[in-house]
Amino acid sequence: MIRVLLADDQTLVRAAFAMLVGSDPDMEVVGQAANGLEAVALARSERADLVVMDIRMPELDGIGATRRIAADEDLAGVKVLVLTTYDTDEHVVEALRAGASGFLVKDTRPADLLAAIKTVAAGEALLSPGPTARLIARVLSAPSAPPAPGPGGPEALTDRERQVLGLVARGLNNTEIAETLGLSPLTAKTHVSRIMGRLGARDRAQLVIIAYESGLVVAAGGGAAGS
Repeated sequence: MIRVLLADDQTLVRAAFAMLVGSDPDMEVVGQAANGLEAVALARSERADLVVMDIRMPELDGIGATRRIAADEDLAGVKVLVLTTYDTDEHVVEALRAGASGFLVKDTRPADLLAAIKTVAAGEALLSPGPTARLIARVLSAPSAPPAPGPGGPEALTDRERQVLGLVARGLNNTEIAETLGLSPLTAKTHVSRIMGRLGARDRAQLVIIAYESGLVVAAGGGAAGS
């Protein structure tokens, strides 16, 4: 059973999401928060597995709440799925940097939202390849973009690992990476896990950020730099 916390400042939106999540036998809504402060407090008290987090909320926004959850060792297992009104919202990148495991736009189909919750709760990142690539590439091309997190960069990886990282940044899952590179799914998964360890990344979402910030993946032509 996936314990879901809903954080949105609009009562009707929370009610609609609560009905939807409650309709799935594999999920239960353990709390509803109207702002980021409530979301952090309820994540602690209700031991949520996943927070469906709106970005724009009063008192403490979804980015700040995500950052606090990610920094709290007691909440190490809590995943955050960010909801935004537009897939061009530049705050999405800030949320991914803060520790969110993915994002969805609010007009996502109900079935896709439920599938997204299960994907993120299972430890996978949820990143739509097209919008995510365009959004992250644009934002991270700005001179003010901070350096990539973690103890090292892609230059510390092997050629194969850089190839895998580039495919992760494009939004491919382990099975798709395996098919693209002619590997077994287990080998692809092992590569991804090793890359996360070497780069100090929390999850696949942060690997995407690192790939774009480092220049391994660039916007022009959508190609991957390096060999």
